[in-house]
Amino acid sequence: MSDTTPAPESPEVPGPDSPDFDTLTRDIADVPAVEVITTVAVHLMSAAAVNLGLAEGGEGHKDLDEARKLIHSLAGLLDASATEISSFHAAPLRDGLKSLQLAFREASIVADEPGQGPGEKYTGPVFG
Repeated sequence: MSDTTPAPESPEVPGPDSPDFDTLTRDIADVPAVEVITTVAVHLMSAAAVNLGLAEGGEGHKDLDEARKLIHSLAGLLDASATEISSFHAAPLRDGLKSLQLAFREASIVADEPGQGPGEKYTGPVFG
């Protein structure tokens, strides 16, 4: 047996599993902005839900500090992009955001003051 490990591939020479960045760049250019924005929003929502313990077996993944950051980021994204993505796309995302904000409020041991919860800087106070 040899104690040497194979050298990693040189960064200049793409390997068989390396992405073709020219193709990826062209592909992302073809994606409408509204699709990119809504996809990012859905990823933020999903990650926040997991960190709130809402996923199957979620108590093991519960991290309210992380959930707060994700919800706040989602609220900022939706606030900044609302006029760009139309109410058709924004309304369900805002509903999901409110659900996450309410779930955060329920999961918190020490309740935030109204208007001080995650994302409420952008949405205003959230009540059940």
